[in-house]
Formats: sequence, structure tokens, C-alpha cells
Amino acid sequence: MEDFKFLSHLLILTLILLHLTPSSLAAAYTCPISFCGSSGYSIRFPFRVVGQQHGICGYPGFNLRCSKQGKLLLNLPNSGDFLIRDIDYRSQIVQIYDPSGCSAGRRLNLDLLGSPFWGSPSQNYTLLSCPVDVTSSRYVSVGCLSNSTHSTLAATSESFAMAMVSQTACRIIGSIRSPITWYQDQGGFTSDLNMDIALSWDDPDCQECVAVGGTCGYTNTTKQEIVCFQNTKKGNKHQTIALIIVSIALAVPAIAASIAMACYICRDHRRVAAWVARNATPSVTTTPPDTATVSNGGMVIGLDQMTIESYTKVVLGESKRLPGHEDAACSICLSEYNVKEIVRCIPECRHCFHAACIDEWLKIKGTCPVCRNSPSPARADL
Repeated sequence: MEDFKFLSHLLILTLILLHLTPSSLAAAYTCPISFCGSSGYSIRFPFRVVGQQHGICGYPGFNLRCSKQGKLLLNLPNSGDFLIRDIDYRSQIVQIYDPSGCSAGRRLNLDLLGSPFWGSPSQNYTLLSCPVDVTSSRYVSVGCLSNSTHSTLAATSESFAMAMVSQTACRIIGSIRSPITWYQDQGGFTSDLNMDIALSWDDPDCQECVAVGGTCGYTNTTKQEIVCFQNTKKGNKHQTIALIIVSIALAVPAIAASIAMACYICRDHRRVAAWVARNATPSVTTTPPDTATVSNGGMVIGLDQMTIESYTKVVLGESKRLPGHEDAACSICLSEYNVKEIVRCIPECRHCFHAACIDEWLKIKGTCPVCRNSPSPARADL
């Protein structure tokens, strides 16, 4: 009975593995979408929020932090922290700005080396520092780079800037390239440099995946391959193939184990049944009714369960020593005794057998398979 229970549990496990679908397996590698504060955009691959999402959820160089104020921070290795305004996953552009409110000043020392990002400049600007009396009435300055005595101007033309230097007390303090695609032209100057900085990335390239409604991610924890996890019913061909392979790899060992166990159990039961069929011959006996099962015709066909259970049953130890005759193998199934197997012994003759074997035998024929003696209920002194 215990063997059948084990087999049934194994079969149930096999059925569960066979019913694993690609969608259920994909959940093992699907990272949760995260948010920071009241921002309306989600943080997902290749970005990840440190402390909220597992390392497998992000690509190297795309780690973000969520501040106590609910602001999302991106650290550029050579330029420090920037706040994130928005992330466009389809265009692969992240919009950042200076936490102190002076993005124009941060552009002067912006260095993207060591990061996965690059700028998309549309205009070169020359920065000039001019006395306030020169600029206050004629030009609009870059406010966050100016003070009470000097104003900072951003010239869209280098020749115009050089003319300003030659004609006034202005001096050139640097040049930058800005990703701004439009500006207010006031005699060659602009004040729009304090707007957000737009950065792009090429690797990983997930534009096509996002365009069809999918999400990029690693196939497994080794981070060796990136695929597109489809959010639609159609799914992704490569992902589906990979997950089918995983399903088969999990299911095949369980199926093989189930078949092997079933064959082993069936073989033992057939061997016991064959032995019983060869040796069981109907006979008339005077065994009392309480020790035998009697058919309607009065023919004794075996012992009842209560009588059988009254016989000595032990679990073999390391020595495999039997409580009766020292036999190396069960005379019914012809298999050798092993440690922790359960054996049962007949009281009068002290012949021992596997408990499962002798129980089946005595139900059919109420005699010892070895000496043919008819056993009686177990005595207390055995």
C-alpha cells in the first residue's frame, strides 16, 4: 500500500510539471515594475531601483535611487547625481536635470565617459561672462550662472561671441553642446540652457521590443542573454522555445521515475501472484473459523486479516537478522532481505517472509509456503 501511495504522489508531480506553461515559467524571470514617489512613469528594465528590485532586473550602469523625498536619482560616474524627469523606453531617452535647479551649470562639466549614455546635442554654445551694465538692458542672461556683478550669456554663434569680447568687457568662460532642439534667439543669445538634459542609450537595444508592447529582460540569473518578454497573447518565438525546453527538462526525469517505479511494483506483484498460483491448492481443513476465511462451500481459502496481523512483524536492522530462521531471501518473491524492510514470521514454524508477500499468501492459502504447516493465532511467548 505504501508503494502505491508513493507512486500516486509521483504521478501527481509529473502531471503538475507537464501542465507548466511558458507563461508560468516566465514568471521566474519577470521583474516587478517599480515606482518612486508620485512620478507617473514606471521603472523597468534596463533601469532598476536599488533596494526595490533584484540585480537581475537592471542592466549595468542603469541603477537608480529613490530618495526619501520620492525623487528618482541617476548617478553619472564623472558628473554626480541628477534627478530624472522622465524615461522614454521606446525612444530610449532619459530626461534629467540638476537637483539644485541649475542644469546650465552642470552642462559645463558634463562628462558621460564611464556611463552607458550619450548626449544628442543640436547646438553648440559659447558662454561669456559680462558685466551687468553691459547686459542688463540688451540681453537675457542664464540666471543660475549669473550674480549681482556679472551675467552669463550663451551665444549660438562663435563669431558673434568673439565680436562681443572685442567690443565689450565680456570674456569667454567656456563652450557646451546642448541637446535642446529649439531656443529663443535674441541677437545671437539664448537663455534656454537651464532646461532638462536629454540622454540616450544604445545598449541594450529594446526599441523594437517596446514598440510591440513587450519588455526586455534577462532569460535567467546568469545574465548572459537578453530577450523580449511579450505582454501580448502572440508571445515571442525565442522566449517560447526556451521555456518549452525548460518544461521538457523538468518533466522528463519525473516521467521516467514514475514509469520505473510502476514497472518495479508490477513486477513484484506479478511474481508474488505467480508463486501463489503455483503453490495454492484447495484443501479441506478443520481450522477454526476465527483463523480462516471460509467460502460458501465450506472450502478454506486462507486466514483472515486479524489472524495475519497477530503474527510477529519486525523492521530489519543493519545486521538483517531475522527473528526466526536465518534465511537470506524471501521464499515467496525470491528477493534478498534489505535493511529497513518489514518481515513477518509464522509462529509455529518460525519461517519468515516479506510482510507484503506472506500477507498476500496467507489470504489465499492458510499454510506456511515452506513447511506447509497450518499456522494458528500468534502465541504470546513468540
